[in-house]
Amino acid sequence: MNKYGLLFLCILFTVTQLHSQKLSRTEKKVIASVEKNNAEAISFLEQVVNINSGTLNASGVKEVGMVFKDAFDNINFKTQWIDMPADMNRAGHLFAETTGNKGKKLLLIGHLDTVFEEDSPFQKFEMVNDSTAHAPGGNDMKGGDVIVLYALKALSEQDLLKNAQIIVAFTGDEESTGKPLEISRKDLIEAAQRSDVALGFETSTGFNYATVARRGASGWALEVEGRRAHSSGVFSERTGAGAIFEISRILHQFYTDVKGEDLLTFNPGTLMGGTFVDFDAMTSKGEVFGKSNVVAQKAMARGGLRFISEEQKETARDKMREIVANNLPQTSASITFTDIYPAMAPSEGNLVLLNTLNQVSLDLGQGEVLAYDPGRRGAADVSFVAQYVDCLDGMGTMGSRAHTPEETVNLNTIEDLTKRTAILIYRLINE
Repeated sequence: MNKYGLLFLCILFTVTQLHSQKLSRTEKKVIASVEKNNAEAISFLEQVVNINSGTLNASGVKEVGMVFKDAFDNINFKTQWIDMPADMNRAGHLFAETTGNKGKKLLLIGHLDTVFEEDSPFQKFEMVNDSTAHAPGGNDMKGGDVIVLYALKALSEQDLLKNAQIIVAFTGDEESTGKPLEISRKDLIEAAQRSDVALGFETSTGFNYATVARRGASGWALEVEGRRAHSSGVFSERTGAGAIFEISRILHQFYTDVKGEDLLTFNPGTLMGGTFVDFDAMTSKGEVFGKSNVVAQKAMARGGLRFISEEQKETARDKMREIVANNLPQTSASITFTDIYPAMAPSEGNLVLLNTLNQVSLDLGQGEVLAYDPGRRGAADVSFVAQYVDCLDGMGTMGSRAHTPEETVNLNTIEDLTKRTAILIYRLINE
């Protein structure tokens, strides 16, 4: 475990109450509502899974959004579908809200889209056994959306949402975020600026874990030029090293000189070089022409960078730029960076939230909830709001093989996770 994981555990054990308070009479009524509605929740999950909502299937994403919109309307939330500009090629987002000034102001985050587009062979909810279903997007993350809905439904049935501000934000493009981010995440960020706490319902990493930190994500593009010449002249003063030797030097120095800082990783996912290089960034496909007796005049690489803080990101970028600028003879190189997701850095407020969730879990008899290692989680929508509010994530459904045709969702855990969410929300809005 890295130092952040150890820190989380130490703080958790310090602040966790050693005794378990009993559930109140009101909380027991909420639990009863969750139990009563659980079969309906699973049927609802099957319904929305069976609507294809691959990110690029805008009509499908909106159709799923409308099913959730009707459900939130039925529990007296004010709902709004927010369209994205047509040239963004993204459907939009569903927001649902109650208003008030009691307790903590909450932002509950999910997403409607999946990685399975209309041409995917994996389209339907199918039971594997009495506890598990194959479900495209059922685990990532329509199951988490259902937990949000049915936790709020249980609270609504007990008339416990009066004078509470709760904003539900289900984005339509989490799996492939629309650009520019200033537009696609504008409404989410504005909601965070009106809130105190954000809870993310991405895939659970385990029944007794929650996410208090997530690494950010950045793209990088490396372009290298060399002098095209007969290979007999390679290494000469006139010809120099060529583009492929230069890009090899750069990537090797990234590995030796930038690698090593805790929770910092970077990966070259595409590498091409030769006399001519033609790369299509939209499809990540390309063509190369070159010969063994010709010094390469062009090379390129595309990759990703993961980081736990903006400071760590900028330090890594500076080191990479310095390496790129130190060229071999008769070569030149440039690197550009693209922001994708900011980091959700660990914070004291996030750990306090974890302690609250942990106490809820103990009171429910569900065991202790620990902080999950941020080095093992990717980026998510909660990262966009982490600088504005205290956050927890990974509160969604359990399952396996997300983003693959073998994706499953564990149906037996939905009821318990919904109970945990409902009681957490109840306690936060009554602080």
